[in-house]
Amino acid sequence: MLSIAFATLVTAPTLTRVGMITGRISPKSIVHSGSGVFFAQNMMYAHDVTVYDRTFTQTGRISDKVALGALCGGSYKGSYQGSPVECAFTSDGREAWVSNYQMYGPGFRHPGNDKADGRTRYDSSFLYRIDVPSQKVVAAVKVGSVPKFVAVTPDGQKVLASNWASYDLSIVSAKTNLEERRIRLGRFPRGIAVDGQSRHAYVAVMGSTSVADLDLATDKVTWIRNVGTSPRHLCLDAEGRYLYATLNGEGRVAKIDLAKRKRIAASRTGSQPRSMVLRPDGKFLYVVNYDANSFSQVRTADMKVTRTVKVNRHPIGITYDGQAHRVWVACYSGSILVYQEG
Repeated sequence: MLSIAFATLVTAPTLTRVGMITGRISPKSIVHSGSGVFFAQNMMYAHDVTVYDRTFTQTGRISDKVALGALCGGSYKGSYQGSPVECAFTSDGREAWVSNYQMYGPGFRHPGNDKADGRTRYDSSFLYRIDVPSQKVVAAVKVGSVPKFVAVTPDGQKVLASNWASYDLSIVSAKTNLEERRIRLGRFPRGIAVDGQSRHAYVAVMGSTSVADLDLATDKVTWIRNVGTSPRHLCLDAEGRYLYATLNGEGRVAKIDLAKRKRIAASRTGSQPRSMVLRPDGKFLYVVNYDANSFSQVRTADMKVTRTVKVNRHPIGITYDGQAHRVWVACYSGSILVYQEG
């Protein structure tokens, strides 16, 4: 249990809905660039990434249809399609890396799936590198099967992708646009968090109760055990002291002390907590509860759920605009909702 002095607890901000975006979307995720640009990844249901600004106006639609051979230097002829899942921006917000669940086109005959057994050989997939000002896909990088979460190291040197169906992590050079190596992690790797020094990457292995701690200099993997059932998404505070993990199998969010390498607290948010975002000041987490059709505000000091907000069906992605103090929630059922802190 956490021991928190009452005087240190911060009053929770109110949340007021100020916008709703609908249309031909089925967003798996929503991510803020840090400078007023929002990317929503619409999987194979719409085959694109939709782009929005702070007025909730759609400013672009980036098709996942590409001339793959021209982008990756391979032997792929003609047009191919992807299926955008997750996105990570570079620290300056000028580039975005987007993972594709699978590829569509000649040579891609055996795509991975959410129930991959770890023994069957599935097709590899690709990350797209997108120039944000022009909204153009400028490179494609071959990685493992069913890449889901993607992260850019703070120093901008590496891009990491968790390959759900091949049970490993791809490490990509941002300089060469090539996968350098893969690290075997086990059943269903998902969320990734990288420390501020770009030395350690933490990876939630959803088919377990553990989080992998990867030393990016040596490729050595150690484990933080017994964090909870089916850890999915990770957030790391700015000081690198606490790691937060959604526990899809428990309906909780765990707080992990990295010095002690153990779970020290948890709060019950709702059925199937999926993605979350940590406010830049580290005082609150926002967590979407997929099966409860809600998102939760969690005060990190005492891990108390301070607000629960009902939203549209199957919320799955969430991001935070630190300048406007707004929470954006992506619902798989076809909408994006925006809430103003007050």
